[in-house]
Amino acid sequence: MRNLQGIPASPGIAIGSAFAFLDDEEPTIPRYTVTELELDGEWDRFVVAVGKAKDDVTVLRDRATREMGSEHGAIFDAHLLMLDDPEVLDAIDLSLRDSFLNIEWIVHQYEQTIVKRLEGLDDPILQERTVDVHDIIKRVLNHLMFRERFSLADLGSDVVLVAHNLLPSDMIAMNRARVKAIVMDAGGKTSHTAILARAFEIPAVLGLGGAVRGIKSGAIVVVDGNTGDVRVDPDAQTLERYERVRAKMAERDEDLTAIASLPARTLDGRDVLIKANIEVPEETDSVLRHGAAGVGLFRSEFLFLQPGRAPSEDSQYAAYRRVIEAMAGRPVTIRTLDVGGDKVVPDLAIEEEKNPLLGWRAIRYCLSDPELFQDQLRAILRASAHGDARIMFPMISGPVELDSAIAALERAKAECRKRNQAFREDIPVGIMIEVPSAALIADILATKVDFFSIGTNDLIQYTIAVDRGNERVAYLHEPFHPAVLRLVKKVIDDGHAAGIPVSMCGEMASDPFAAIVLLGLGLDEFSMSAVSVPDVKRTIRSISFEEATAVAAEALKLCSHQETEAFLASRLADRVSRGA
Repeated sequence: MRNLQGIPASPGIAIGSAFAFLDDEEPTIPRYTVTELELDGEWDRFVVAVGKAKDDVTVLRDRATREMGSEHGAIFDAHLLMLDDPEVLDAIDLSLRDSFLNIEWIVHQYEQTIVKRLEGLDDPILQERTVDVHDIIKRVLNHLMFRERFSLADLGSDVVLVAHNLLPSDMIAMNRARVKAIVMDAGGKTSHTAILARAFEIPAVLGLGGAVRGIKSGAIVVVDGNTGDVRVDPDAQTLERYERVRAKMAERDEDLTAIASLPARTLDGRDVLIKANIEVPEETDSVLRHGAAGVGLFRSEFLFLQPGRAPSEDSQYAAYRRVIEAMAGRPVTIRTLDVGGDKVVPDLAIEEEKNPLLGWRAIRYCLSDPELFQDQLRAILRASAHGDARIMFPMISGPVELDSAIAALERAKAECRKRNQAFREDIPVGIMIEVPSAALIADILATKVDFFSIGTNDLIQYTIAVDRGNERVAYLHEPFHPAVLRLVKKVIDDGHAAGIPVSMCGEMASDPFAAIVLLGLGLDEFSMSAVSVPDVKRTIRSISFEEATAVAAEALKLCSHQETEAFLASRLADRVSRGA
């Protein structure tokens, strides 16, 4: 048995037979000289191959748009742009005529140059754009070399898909009903593969860094997308253990399915709203299936991850409208672009900073790029005409920043009126409370907005001064730290004093123990990944609001997160489960 550890990119456990999608990953590229008389013929072969590649990509784009929405189709629009890019074509033509080498080799060398340039950047998301370059070049080379590549759409049995890398076209084309898990050398949590795997609810472990080469087709593989563990050819004892865990999870999921349709109501009749966080429109199916009351956080960053250009106002409008209409009257809170810090997006001019987490990010970046910000605000406003939409500004640190954001929204409204574009005039406006300064003046900010949403991922990070991405100090990122609990209580109290609801969309909201404390502190709404909704709903239905209030009051008296966790475990172990 081989034990591998990668990045847990999409949750769930799968056990199955490996399908090694590796055979043609590195084809042999011919290299030979050509005469001056043959140069035009080589170029003509290239033009034909590019034309065929464009036909392939157009089919994929149309399928992606039809089945998954325009934001996924935009991936292939970017591929078409590259195939038509005069700079790319001129560079290949110049190299061909300077070197007198065959066109396959010239195209291959061009790819190596671009990939090396991207891999030399510090930005991991820009590094991941090498996948798109590889997708395009491989398609052209396949046509030049008359190579037929196996299509994942033709999978005829259930498999664990093992690959060095999966191209965007592979993910769109594959037979998703047959792919039970994905194991990959490359990729991270922000890659196209990870985002789409989560949207498709396929367990995935990425970033194994070359280890998958040793996994042969037919090998039995256990994939734990929750922890990043991959077991290859497990022994009988390991296989039996994972089978038990998977069966228990399936049984638990079945039990939770029955809860999904029930209200999140305490034993003494207090109703709580539980919503879902989403990254892509495809997740709305999961939101509805798991019984969420709406979308509490639609992260709009995915729309900006497509290579080639920032999304247009119309493409954003289409994506937001799709989610709003799919939710059929349930509220949808759209967060404006949150980039910078640990969220770097290609094609946006975000300068490298010594302290990016404390620098030019989120609302600060948007206010500095009025054109981009206005495009997004108008797109959200236009989409609000189709259902219950709300707008939320991230990382507000003080009233001046908030006033500037609201003024920008008013300008966007004026432009929509000028264009005779319908929108909801009284669209609710809220802010994320994720900076200690905002939490400390929540009473001031509450007079300017319609709701608060506490973003605990960043609030914990900034309150305790711990970089959650730094493995050396990650253990300090504790939601039950007394300072965090006191700030959360203050925000809730200040919001209620001003008559506005307070929600939470950070990871803390999905923890059943934390959910009881938050309920007792008076939190009105919870928002989390869709799969977590039934579990938290079950927890809330297991306790009275009176008891939750007593639990929260006791937790606030404790002096450390260890004491709080021990207290909650002893007090609530009989009704709270943190997983199978």
